[in-house]
Amino acid sequence: MTKTLRYLKPYSGTVIAGLVLKLVGSVAELFLPVLLGDIIDKVADNPAYTYDQKVKYSLIMGGLMLLCAAAALLGNIFANRLTVKSSGRMTHDIRYDLFSKTSYLSSRKTDKFGVPSLISRLTSDSYYVNQMVARTLRLGVRAPILILGGLCLAFSQDVMLALVLLACLPVVGVIIFIVTKKSIPVYMGVQQKQDAMVRRMQENVTGVRVIKALSRGEYETERFDELTRDLAATEFRANRIMSLSNPLATLVLNLGLVALIIVGAAAGDTPGTVLEFLQFFVIILNAMIALSKIFVVISRGSASAARIEEVLSEDVGENIVPCRESADGAIEFRNVSFSYNGVGNNVKNVTFSLGKGQTLGIIGSTGSGKSTLINLLMRFYDADEGEIFVDGRNVKSYPAAELRRKFGAVFQNDFLMAASVKDNVDYGRGLSKEAIDRAVDCAQAREFVDGLEGGLSYNLAQKANNLSGGQKQRILIARALAGDPPILILDDSSSALDYATDAAFRKALAAEYPSATKVIVAQRISSIKNADLILVMEDGEVIGAGRHEELLNACGEYRLICSAQMGV
Repeated sequence: MTKTLRYLKPYSGTVIAGLVLKLVGSVAELFLPVLLGDIIDKVADNPAYTYDQKVKYSLIMGGLMLLCAAAALLGNIFANRLTVKSSGRMTHDIRYDLFSKTSYLSSRKTDKFGVPSLISRLTSDSYYVNQMVARTLRLGVRAPILILGGLCLAFSQDVMLALVLLACLPVVGVIIFIVTKKSIPVYMGVQQKQDAMVRRMQENVTGVRVIKALSRGEYETERFDELTRDLAATEFRANRIMSLSNPLATLVLNLGLVALIIVGAAAGDTPGTVLEFLQFFVIILNAMIALSKIFVVISRGSASAARIEEVLSEDVGENIVPCRESADGAIEFRNVSFSYNGVGNNVKNVTFSLGKGQTLGIIGSTGSGKSTLINLLMRFYDADEGEIFVDGRNVKSYPAAELRRKFGAVFQNDFLMAASVKDNVDYGRGLSKEAIDRAVDCAQAREFVDGLEGGLSYNLAQKANNLSGGQKQRILIARALAGDPPILILDDSSSALDYATDAAFRKALAAEYPSATKVIVAQRISSIKNADLILVMEDGEVIGAGRHEELLNACGEYRLICSAQMGV
């Protein structure tokens, strides 16, 4: 948790100012019982004072009590404002760094945490850390001051009664310690179950159309209900453990209150002294209850802080190695093998070379390793064996930003923002209007973009739900082309295009971007038949490599695909 609390350091001035105000307000509150006891003993129960003297003394002491009450009120109000300000800014910084770290995590590390868990850490976990810091600064400082200050003033007034007070505190402390120790692991379980709930919710939102189409709404509702019941049961268990602290602490302190009255009566203390100690007991009782509530928040906040620090401590430094060998052409794979889980290879011994400006076509059944080759080429993952070269250099010798600038890519499950068509194509790169128009024309998107209200200024809905599948793909293709990349990757990006549009796009691509090296992953033979090199993938291996005519003669699998699609 220390790494998380370091985020308070830039706001230490605000924190210190809040603590000083808390100190002033708490000390002022502690003097109220002293002044009240003094009034009772010297005024109400003192025959030596005349009526006028009693009135005058009561007004003076009452005025002092009013000043102390005002100091306590204003000190706590302004201290709480400063606390909220510093904890809010700290949470902003944590979320910023957490989002930044998440953005730069390697794909393998993202897989390790899981997207739902990362979302949960960025949202609910950062909230619980905020609550922990805010409440600790508000109550965690005030409560100890009231307890220690109350004890000091109590001992200065009456040692015997103060010992009764003191005897209660260790018992309450032990209760809070035991309850807190048992609750922290349970709260960790709560956070993990929240991750599962976010994951299920994300799946349902993403697949809502499929759920409706298959009339599985009730089925999904039952599955979600099962998860939420499990989460609720775990939260109930955690809250049940923590709920013991308040009543047990109250019981101990109330028993102490009874003992205080008995001891005071037996010792013959004045009514003012007994009332003063009753007030001290109420103050300390409330402080101890507040302290127990703080430990509830700390229990949950520390569990969340540990999850946040787990992400923040991940190394996102780039593993850049010197380039010892070089290669000709734009892309080369040399005996590349890779496994996502370290058990079985997802691609095995892949070797090929592609010259600059040439086109590579990759075809194969689902799960054959086509997209894995793209992930390795762009270094989302590092190959376990073999080497990959881009423009003559090993991909591991490139800084990530330099390597990625060489690519324009459209992936299978790409996304569009809730923004204008132009903003989606430009994507914050500050591209010229000419570059955007050229890309839109080449992607065959002009015909429908001009028909939209506002053209390129037309605002897309979330996930571009106001466009068809083919229209979305054409905007995604335009985005990849707009930066005029040296290497263009199209990972099954024309599956929603009709054959005529697909053919027009391929023709325009060859004419408008002739120097770009193209990598096309496709299910259609027509999309790759004119490629300079076609790889046929099956179970992670290349079972055929060559041009269209060569594969028709040499690769049975390719021939079967052609026969099924084109009747060849």
